[in-house]
Amino acid sequence: MSWGAPRFDGHSGAGGQRGAGGPRRQLLVATRSAHKLRELRELLGPLHSELVDLDDVGITEEAIENGDTFEANASKKARFFAALSGLPTLADDSGLEVDAIDGGPGVRTRRYAGETATDEQNNVKLLGAMAGLEPALRGARYRCVLAVALPEARGPRGGMRVRLARGTCVGRIATAPRGNGGFGYDPIFEPAAEPPGGRTLGEWTAEAKNRISHRGRAARRMHAILADLGL
Repeated sequence: MSWGAPRFDGHSGAGGQRGAGGPRRQLLVATRSAHKLRELRELLGPLHSELVDLDDVGITEEAIENGDTFEANASKKARFFAALSGLPTLADDSGLEVDAIDGGPGVRTRRYAGETATDEQNNVKLLGAMAGLEPALRGARYRCVLAVALPEARGPRGGMRVRLARGTCVGRIATAPRGNGGFGYDPIFEPAAEPPGGRTLGEWTAEAKNRISHRGRAARRMHAILADLGL
């Protein structure tokens, strides 16, 4: 394998810190995205542990995300990388569910328009699928599931236990993209707080979005779980 022993020296590419009692424990986030790592740091708030990503600890392997639900995929990733690294691991799976297309794209949110689809291509495909529908039929929700796995926490049959936190942001699909903020489907997602034709999440500030977003809500619930685990 290409990764070395887990580092507990409090110094990583993410900028380690030392507490009064010595180096902080590391909490691995199952991502290579600097954007996602930064966002989770902001959403989770102060922790006893230092958040690091896969590149920080030298992991090159990829988890197979073949679950049928967000819960299954988040749990798979958390267990896979906790087993590889020996570190407590936080993973997420999130996506968009649209009533008019039977709850899709769901777990295929990032791949809705194809395996290598861009955000713009996904948005164009979804807008096309919903062309002509009135606001009452454009209901949708963002969903996020965060899973934390501790490699030393095993169930009675030896399986690695995970704890889950969920968050949902309810809204509707706009008729056209608006705004340059956010990412993914944000330019075509109008949160329920907006009237039909109101601002999309692409037009909200990052701070306002975090207060109502699916990931923000899941993170606030996960913060309590991590505190209970001493992380």
